[in-house]
Amino acid sequence: MSGNNENNPFKIAQQQINDCADILKLNPGTREVLLSPMREFHVSFPVRMDDGSTRVFQGFRVQYNDAKGPTKGGIRFHPEETIDTVRALAAWMTWKCAMLDLPLGGGKGGVICNPKELSPGELERISRGYVRAIGSFIGPEKDIPAPDVYTNPQVMAWMVDEYSSIVGRNQFGVITGKPLPLGGSSGRGDATARGGMYALREAAQVVGLDLSKATVAVQGYGNAGSYAASLAESMFQSKIVAVCDSRGAVTCKDGICAAKVAEHKQNTSTVMNCEGTENLTNDELLALDVDVLVLAALENSITERNADQIKAKIIVELANGPTTPEADEILYNKGIHVIPDFLCNAGGVTVSYFEMVQNAYMYYWDEEEIHEKLDKRMTRAYHEVIQTSEKFKINMRKAAYAVSVGRVVEAMKLRGWI
Repeated sequence: MSGNNENNPFKIAQQQINDCADILKLNPGTREVLLSPMREFHVSFPVRMDDGSTRVFQGFRVQYNDAKGPTKGGIRFHPEETIDTVRALAAWMTWKCAMLDLPLGGGKGGVICNPKELSPGELERISRGYVRAIGSFIGPEKDIPAPDVYTNPQVMAWMVDEYSSIVGRNQFGVITGKPLPLGGSSGRGDATARGGMYALREAAQVVGLDLSKATVAVQGYGNAGSYAASLAESMFQSKIVAVCDSRGAVTCKDGICAAKVAEHKQNTSTVMNCEGTENLTNDELLALDVDVLVLAALENSITERNADQIKAKIIVELANGPTTPEADEILYNKGIHVIPDFLCNAGGVTVSYFEMVQNAYMYYWDEEEIHEKLDKRMTRAYHEVIQTSEKFKINMRKAAYAVSVGRVVEAMKLRGWI
């Protein structure tokens, strides 16, 4: 694969689909359907800024495959958002929903903007402008957005309000990840990390790792990474020995308190220079001799360039697309157990699905019931993947693709598409 392809997440997603198609022995027509989004929207919309000027923002929405049901997927606000990133994420959402056997397809959206440079008023006007631009193409039975990078429950609240204004009635089911008073679900805040921890618990049993004695490094200390660190402490009594964010990393061999680092980052906007820790680079964090490496940053963190340096026994992929296909083979040959992204981080979309169900019949479960239902689904999905990995003697990502793509293909066949 060329260097250009290595950095293009959609090329990576397509290569993974092709590898899976080889394993499943799919015919050329079926393969072709899987390799392209069913529909995508490119929108431009004007926003009045605080200084009175008007700026035009570019946005995307990709509905990758809806064979199993309405498409579902997050919305990113990011200064470097690209259509290929959104396409890849929409593809991965398709497989993620199928992985957990949810009655949903995959979608994704994004707006090119930098929320760190926007006032709350500007952020609200961008959120509403984006929904006006894509409003005709989304809905509870069409495509259901959710939060993603640099979006949050408040952004979802503005979006659901704007959509409700457009259709002339409250339509809370159009968006998930909403605040609780607007039809949000209990357990949504830490759902991605918690689902990953359930998968880690099962993986540790498979590889014979005692998590109560395990050391953990966390790359990325946003929502998923910080929750993963605190849950690893509280659920398993694991020792967090290193964490990082976009500015750098910190380590302490005697252990780092997840809450203390979160408070330090809240006060200083970075984990760097946290009391009782030493600074190091992100590359150094990835190469630490730890039992568990949690990847909770962005795409392409582990590539063929640095995969040989990874020493962890288990990699927990809470981010989307953090490992390239070449790196996957290197890690597999080293005996490192990777819990692939669209299995590992499926807790978020699973609880989003629970939110949709609760919205539809206007009855809400308590947090304990959410955790119980999530645990059951994540545990079942993990064992389906590990069994497929062992059956075909393939790495965990290829096994996850075989399970999930197989389900999408079955739905397409039943519908007469292929």
